[in-house]
Amino acid sequence: MTAATVALGRRWRGFPAWGGVVVYARTMGLFLVAWELGALWVGNTVILPAPHAVAASLITLVADGSVLRNVTASLERLVVAYVVTVAVGFPVGLLMGLNQLGLELLDPVVELLRPISSIAWIPLALALLGVGFALPVFILVYVAIFPLILNTIAGVRSVDPVLLRAAQTMGIRRSTVIRQVIVPAALPSVLTGVRLSAGLGWMALIAGELIGAPSGLGWAIEFYSNAFRTSDMMAFIVVVAILGFATDVALRAVQRWLTPWATR
Repeated sequence: MTAATVALGRRWRGFPAWGGVVVYARTMGLFLVAWELGALWVGNTVILPAPHAVAASLITLVADGSVLRNVTASLERLVVAYVVTVAVGFPVGLLMGLNQLGLELLDPVVELLRPISSIAWIPLALALLGVGFALPVFILVYVAIFPLILNTIAGVRSVDPVLLRAAQTMGIRRSTVIRQVIVPAALPSVLTGVRLSAGLGWMALIAGELIGAPSGLGWAIEFYSNAFRTSDMMAFIVVVAILGFATDVALRAVQRWLTPWATR
């Protein structure tokens, strides 16, 4: 092996992103091979279509606009629900982390509601909100808000006491301490909660749309399942997987940008 080859290998290892792409491609290749073999073993395209059949369905659905329409509907609900989740969950978690009275008052409510599955609320939500925009948004907010609250509490309570004592020694006002010391120090934990909420939010959104929406990715999955068009149904499942993965990649990038000291 020449010195140039060794140097090139070192340069290659210096790019972790390329290594991640290789690992991801290898894993997906193995998954697709297993899927293809499973489809051959089942031998029934209604039960389990092969990957190439799902890919053909996905191309057709993209071409006729079905994917774009339903992705747009789901993303609208996701954005609205996530804005509500952050707007409510972060202040509540901050209050519970900073204030013992706030923790004592709100923690029982959080811990009573958190174990209840969002699916259990669907019949009541369906009766109150009906089929449409509001029900999937409610289900998503209900599922996504608890990880954000808990991670915000954990982040606030894990702030280095030395930082707080230093701020108090300098006579800095409490509001300034919260804004410039506590929130930045808690931000890595908060952003981890944001990522967890996003993953759970996608699952909740699809579940809500399966029952309580006239459009969206969950609705499309249910529609094509009832029509026994399994390839089309699985094509929309693939779309959900791609969007969920893209969401997590984007949130990781935001996390690295906002908290480079914590993600280095």
